[in-house]
Amino acid sequence: MNSDVRLLQFSDPHLFADPQGCLRGVQTLASLQSVLAHASSARRRLDAVLCTGDIVNDEPEGYAHFVSELRALGKPVYCVPGNHDEPARMRAALSAPPFQVGGHADLGAWRIVLVDSCVPGQAGGRISRTELQALDAALQAADRYAMVCVHHHPVGMASRWLDSVGIENAGEFFDVLDAHPQVRAVSWGHVHQCLDQRRRGVRLLATPSTCAQFLPLSNDFAVDSRPPAYRRTVLHADGTLDTEVIWLHQAALAAPRASNGPA
Repeated sequence: MNSDVRLLQFSDPHLFADPQGCLRGVQTLASLQSVLAHASSARRRLDAVLCTGDIVNDEPEGYAHFVSELRALGKPVYCVPGNHDEPARMRAALSAPPFQVGGHADLGAWRIVLVDSCVPGQAGGRISRTELQALDAALQAADRYAMVCVHHHPVGMASRWLDSVGIENAGEFFDVLDAHPQVRAVSWGHVHQCLDQRRRGVRLLATPSTCAQFLPLSNDFAVDSRPPAYRRTVLHADGTLDTEVIWLHQAALAAPRASNGPA
């Protein structure tokens, strides 16, 4: 309980059945492989991996690539579904260790709680009453600090189009979190860009995609030129945390970008 917990967070890899599949000009599997290779230096001191959704891009066959790549890390992999995932197929594909979809996990002085914010057939999110009750129960039973992971963003990103597809009942979500002072961080994907803010002492963290990024502060959909990225986080035994987003330099990318437009 007195040691640090070291995490890597990957988000929105958008894998296809075809290993050459591209999204917004990026070969998504090759891009994920480049991110994993870049992050591999931290493997020895790594405790777990988080993946905050959109593992595939509407093609469940892509889960096989995710399993192959992430299993090689030899660490627990905690996942939540995204709006491009198919939850039933995702849970079936990631049903065996080291993978876990939903629920919670205890690491050192921390509990990681995995919340499903997806609504079938919708890009935006909503946390069901069942999920809210499960979140409340997981926090109520935790005698340790907590980090909550979800796919959709619970706060505005100052982007008109993007903020129309966040968590529509974010107020209810925060009502649960506010009742549990041991919650120290909320982390999500979906937005393909980074954010690091605080709300009532809780760290609010958005993690970019392992493939293409969205242009921040844009009223309309636009793709950013920033490269793939991932997040490194250290959860300390005193309830504090250190975190940073790691952007891959273009020279670190294993595959050239293709030329197709927005999907």
